[in-house]
Amino acid sequence: MKIAIMGAMQEEIAPLLAYFKEYETVEFAKNRYYVTHYKGLELIIAYSKIGKVNASLTAATLIEKFGAQKLLFSGVAGAVNPRLKIGDLIVATQLAQHDLDITVFGHPHGFVPGGAVYIETDKALTQISKDVARAHNKAILEGIIATGDQFICDEAKKAWIGATFHADALEMEGASVAVVCDALGIPFCILRAISDAADMDAGFSFDTFLESAAKESAALMIGIMDVLAND
Repeated sequence: MKIAIMGAMQEEIAPLLAYFKEYETVEFAKNRYYVTHYKGLELIIAYSKIGKVNASLTAATLIEKFGAQKLLFSGVAGAVNPRLKIGDLIVATQLAQHDLDITVFGHPHGFVPGGAVYIETDKALTQISKDVARAHNKAILEGIIATGDQFICDEAKKAWIGATFHADALEMEGASVAVVCDALGIPFCILRAISDAADMDAGFSFDTFLESAAKESAALMIGIMDVLAND
């Protein structure tokens, strides 16, 4: 089985590359893809760079060029749901594009003809993610993740996205990956660690958090691989 593992930033996949140590590097479309093997699985690891277009390109490449049969995305997100605190995990049940707006034609926010506002993730992969997180003593929440090509730091905008899409968290890649996987019939899972929330304080360092979160996410990804290898 071929499994793709994506992150948005190099820092998010670095612990995985350090863990596997030996891999083939393939350069394609101004990006690098890392191919390795683990317990009978072929893994293709890549970071997309930030944003929906980059994430769409990378997801499509992982599926169409490398033949990925399942896709896992791991990274960080901002909290909308007040229950989520820095370091908490959220696994998406559905994803929507909060910056997609043709409401002038009578459509709801996030909708385009021939598409849908929400795309559902794979239930089996979502359950595996929850089981593995709990086995690692990590609390994990299921919920809706909203994606857009903006870093949202305005509380009014965040509240609008939460109310409009019933969103629990925000990020910049997940829904575009969902569109690609849904169109191509590939089971996928979007797992995020919360990097900013209402409980932030002045001493918070994103760079420090990103490093620690990436290590924890890598451990969870390896745990998910262990489950998939035994399927």
